[in-house]
Amino acid sequence: MSAGRREVKKVRVPVPEQDPHVRIHNFNEVALGYSLEQAMEEASRCLQCHVKVAPCIKNCPVLVNVPGFIKKILEGDMKGALEVIMETNSLPGITGRVCPQEEQCEMNCIMGKLGDKINIGKLERFVADYAREHGIRPEVKIAPPTGKRVAIVGSGPAGLTAAADLRKMGHEVVIYEALHEPGGVLVYGIPEFRLPKEIVRYEVEFLKSIGVKIYTDVVIGKTLSLYDLLEEFDAVFLGTGAGTPNFLNVPGVNCLGIYSANEFLTRVNLMKAYLFPDYDTPIKRGKRLAVIGGGNTAMDAARSGLRIGYEEVYILYRRTRELMTARIEEIGHAEEEGVKFMFLVNPVAFKCDENGWVRAVTLIRNELGEPDESGRRRPIPIPGSEFDLEVDTVVIAIGQRPNRILYQEVPELEVSRNGTIIVDEKYRSTLRGVFAGGDAIRGEATVVLAMGDGKRAAMAIDEYLRTGEWPEKIVPMKLAQAD
Repeated sequence: MSAGRREVKKVRVPVPEQDPHVRIHNFNEVALGYSLEQAMEEASRCLQCHVKVAPCIKNCPVLVNVPGFIKKILEGDMKGALEVIMETNSLPGITGRVCPQEEQCEMNCIMGKLGDKINIGKLERFVADYAREHGIRPEVKIAPPTGKRVAIVGSGPAGLTAAADLRKMGHEVVIYEALHEPGGVLVYGIPEFRLPKEIVRYEVEFLKSIGVKIYTDVVIGKTLSLYDLLEEFDAVFLGTGAGTPNFLNVPGVNCLGIYSANEFLTRVNLMKAYLFPDYDTPIKRGKRLAVIGGGNTAMDAARSGLRIGYEEVYILYRRTRELMTARIEEIGHAEEEGVKFMFLVNPVAFKCDENGWVRAVTLIRNELGEPDESGRRRPIPIPGSEFDLEVDTVVIAIGQRPNRILYQEVPELEVSRNGTIIVDEKYRSTLRGVFAGGDAIRGEATVVLAMGDGKRAAMAIDEYLRTGEWPEKIVPMKLAQAD
């Protein structure tokens, strides 16, 4: 590496953030982002690895040319940096905020052998934000019209990515979204303080600007059937996500004041309950909130609870801190803000008051046993260790699965016992012309994994539209399911 001869700053440039004592009283974004000077300084740390495929590119589900866009930042060419990113990633303002970069592009960063790894995610966010604030749009090449039409069901990260790539390939693309605003989990699931909705709207507008049509309030399976789409379009992509929550099968789970994370966050985010009564979506505001789970969704619910006025917020998790699936950054932010963590506990019952409202959760203590199928040590209950934690609200954040409304009357479309759509390595379902990706095939997973599925599915759809080839039998692709 020629860059190895120069002196490189070993410590990454810190990202300015709102003070924890201030931010728990607002829904403004926590991370404030790099200034131009800070971004240039952090970009100067990149070694510009001279290898066939840099590790940061190899570990990115959408294969962003990381050294390429960082080099453009150093050259002061922000439009060029944006265009390098958007060669493979149509949603940089989103991925720069919510991607688990520490597990992907940054994981094997060569700079990590000398000091801190490059803060790739925050540099990607900087480019997207700088471009938006200065009215910079990328030059986009759209292939000549193919005469083929593709329907995308769902406007979450998988659907938006597939739509952008297929449109660039010259196909006519129409997105159908069940909710009143496009974005899927990006608008209903991720709080404003982590992903401002104006960012999602801006990146959705980019898709519209290149010719993608979007229709909201259309529930496929009710408003239109999948068969209707197959009559009108040459191919269909199902990016319907995983919007059906998992609940605990324990006594008292039907007490009032117990929410699924899906309902709680949808009320807070998409329906703006945090601005009640300016927005007429109510949500319970109590004194003590318990959130059950250890993923990013649990962190989002707990941190939202603090902001809408709960005096105490607990995360109840069945394993230990180091085995949580949430991003390290999100756990750290929750701790800074005052969320209390209780590890190695599992709910076994909920207790209601005389009016049916939850008043306590009964917990049992765990110890860790041998690893399970997830590779993490299995929590084992300790007999006789039960105790009560008084609460007045509970949010259950233990994962979600696909909604079956889309395909309950489509017997040709095979699904797993968890409700995920079965696809092969080219994202083809068991119904000819129908492809699927994202949480619809994986169960609840990350935004960027869904985007990667959307990108690869778009290539497979393009191939199908050109060749018409479809296998006689679908060989299911092996996918890691959500924990």
